[in-house]
Amino acid sequence: MSRIGKKPVEIPSGVTVAVADRVINVEGPKGKLTFTHRPEVNVAVEDNVVSVSRDSDDRTARELHGLTRALVNNMVEGVTQGYEKKLEIVGVGYLANIAGDTLQLRVGFANELSRKIPSDLNVNCPDQTHIVIQGCDKQKVTQFAAEIRALRKPEPYKGKGIRYQGEHVKIKPGKAATK
Repeated sequence: MSRIGKKPVEIPSGVTVAVADRVINVEGPKGKLTFTHRPEVNVAVEDNVVSVSRDSDDRTARELHGLTRALVNNMVEGVTQGYEKKLEIVGVGYLANIAGDTLQLRVGFANELSRKIPSDLNVNCPDQTHIVIQGCDKQKVTQFAAEIRALRKPEPYKGKGIRYQGEHVKIKPGKAATK
């Protein structure tokens, strides 16, 4: 039995969870999320608790049991508290700003990079070297943060680039260190 899959998900006050035809709808103060679960698992809502079970013990059902419970838990947490990713830009002349629904980045290339901000995410720049991404869907928040970071990953010699806040970048010694 999956250790994570058998733990019930508590539904806090102000959140409604509805399950109909394999579609899970979670609605709360921060937004509304929908997820269609696989037929190998069963999801039931009883007494402000969501429980996930499976019919068989084959490998696929065991894998999806814990995954479905974790996704439902992330949905409940997302509509109550929301998710946030913070990025920082390190480098001389590197900066970010928001123009309308576009994030514009100057990160050492000849041209300015721009990325359209998804409509269900809230992105702001408290200053020119920090980016804050907020939303209720954990997957979309982390995916957008990863796409922004991938535009200019931190390089290992000077550490310049876009990194998650608090991320440690191991700096390599240059060729002068060999002497």
